[in-house]
Amino acid sequence: MSVMPDSWIRHMAREHGMIEPFVEHLQRQGVISYGLSSYGYDARVADEFKIFTNVDSAVVDPKAFSPNSFVDRQTDVCIIPPNSFALARTEEYFRIPRDVLVVCLGKSTYARCGIIVNVTPLEPEWEGQVTIEISNTTPLPAKIYAGEGICQFLFLQGASPCEVSYAERAGKYMRQRGVALPKL
Repeated sequence: MSVMPDSWIRHMAREHGMIEPFVEHLQRQGVISYGLSSYGYDARVADEFKIFTNVDSAVVDPKAFSPNSFVDRQTDVCIIPPNSFALARTEEYFRIPRDVLVVCLGKSTYARCGIIVNVTPLEPEWEGQVTIEISNTTPLPAKIYAGEGICQFLFLQGASPCEVSYAERAGKYMRQRGVALPKL
């Protein structure tokens, strides 16, 4: 498996719509960076957030998830409470090729502030806006800036295409738009 370089990412985005909208050069001036980097793509967080709350004393159950566990916010700057969590999504829509697996890592600027980003792998032939899990591990409120970089995607090309893709399995998060809550 090889990590794919900027030239491959650019080609796949331009010619095959792998990333839309696609930012061809790393944007850094006065923002948390986003766009094409040497061996990855730094995605932007959209202005749509679901912030965990315990107002209704809901239990977090992945088999029967209650939307009452969240407060919805559409904002340019999201404040995540201390030791709390939010869901967000990428501005970008991804279309993953059949012979590629994509992994995601958080941005160092956020990580150095105690803000941890988690995204599960983007499987072959998955497509959609990516739901992002953001944890504030600090005892202080944390700011997340919409329209700026939140995580970096690395594209790993397999030696050959997989036998069964995410699309063929009819994955439950296929073609998601907006922040997708857990599904069973």
